Amino acid sequence: MLDSVNLQKVLVKEEYKPMAAKLKQQLSVLQQSVKQNALPVVVLFEGWSAAGKGSKIGDIILNLDPRGFKVYSTVSPTEEEKRYPYLWRFWSKTPRQGDISIFDRSWYQGVSVEKIEQQLDSETVAARIKSILTFERQLVDDGCLVLKFFLHISKKEQKKRLEDLREQKSTRWRATDRDWYQNKHYEDYYRVFDEMLEATSTSYAPWHAIGCNDRNAALAEIYQILIKQITAAIAKKQALQKDPPPVGPIAIDPKFRLVQVPRLEEVDLDKTIDPDKYKVVLKEEQRKLKKLHNQLYAKKRPVVVVYEGWDAAGKGGNIRRVAAALDPRGFEVVPIAAPDKTELSHHYLWRFWTRLPKDGHVGIFDRSWYGRLMVERVEGFCTPADWHRAYNEINEFERELYDWGAVVVKFWVHIDKDEQLRRFNDRQNTPEKQWKITDEDWRNREKWDQHQIAVNDMLRYTSTDFAPWNIIESNDKKFARIKAIKTLIAAIEARL
Repeated sequence: MLDSVNLQKVLVKEEYKPMAAKLKQQLSVLQQSVKQNALPVVVLFEGWSAAGKGSKIGDIILNLDPRGFKVYSTVSPTEEEKRYPYLWRFWSKTPRQGDISIFDRSWYQGVSVEKIEQQLDSETVAARIKSILTFERQLVDDGCLVLKFFLHISKKEQKKRLEDLREQKSTRWRATDRDWYQNKHYEDYYRVFDEMLEATSTSYAPWHAIGCNDRNAALAEIYQILIKQITAAIAKKQALQKDPPPVGPIAIDPKFRLVQVPRLEEVDLDKTIDPDKYKVVLKEEQRKLKKLHNQLYAKKRPVVVVYEGWDAAGKGGNIRRVAAALDPRGFEVVPIAAPDKTELSHHYLWRFWTRLPKDGHVGIFDRSWYGRLMVERVEGFCTPADWHRAYNEINEFERELYDWGAVVVKFWVHIDKDEQLRRFNDRQNTPEKQWKITDEDWRNREKWDQHQIAVNDMLRYTSTDFAPWNIIESNDKKFARIKAIKTLIAAIEARL
């Protein structure tokens, strides 16, 4: 790709100045349209040291309302950031609808310069590229515009700029040993950059390689691309809102190997445990889990536990029995309610990426990302296209967690309709339990059959070999607690 970049293009000041004034005005007006149309925009700049990333970002943002954009300068990850999945720190920086996130370097550092400077093996680079492609596609599918610029200069031009920086005392610090190393090994970096561009330039997020030997020509080209692509993205969003495309049947990517789970109506809910035996077994299993938690911490193995189930199925009591066995410094229960205004303005997975446990810790989600496939589907809080797409997105998300090293354990806590009614009435008629029952619980019950269809689809299409669903029979809460903790222990032992 770099071979095709024109490094000889020159735009004299007299030509550039009137052209730039018009382009900058257009971009300023477009930002307001971005806000009005709730279009999230990601603009990232990669390229050679001394290619002018900082100065070009500085020129661009002078034309923008500072309330509608944020600039992120990507440096090497901290020790804390290294304890999370590779893309964790970038998910948190994705823009809200109507805002612009600008990256001075980005997630592409980990598949380009780090490949040379940290001598990354090809397997690690390939895995990161796969994650990046999924990340960008999910953002675009959710309506985000992703614009990627690679700023290209020749070896001779880079050396000249580094020498100019070194000559001035005030700028000498900007020409680092790392920059000089890059210039000395220009051909090696050229090959790695070119491979990166070829592997990650997609139809939904293509690279724009910009020749930057001449500053004016480079800026004019960048402005023109920004304006063209943002205009097209706004037009596309407006067209889709007026005429949404038809939705076909649920289609799961064949790369996912699904594990068969029984339909809810086929599950035997008569399973019980003797109360006296329950106390003995619970203590024994909690001791095992406590020991395993120490091993998880020592080996820096994260655990993600998902609890879903019917209202009043006993998720809370089940979670408390698991939590009682864990070191309080090494786990967190993450209660998930309806998304707030900020969460609604991001990709629906954003609020879950930002709440993941770090390695060696346990994250227990009391409800989860599966809300998209259940309540949001049934209540119409998202479009059919949104929840159809979510099956693969969730499988991809959980695959990211598994590849990171996480143990992913998912529970559907199951009761029948009669047992739910009994528990609802018990809560309604017991003063100290009344806080547990809401009008929304009763409304959900009225749509039991619709929810059951959605849950059966969820179990069928998201029970993968790396993150299978476990149905926990919970008409007897004590039986359910023992089964859940034993299932969790078995999953951890298998992964360790």
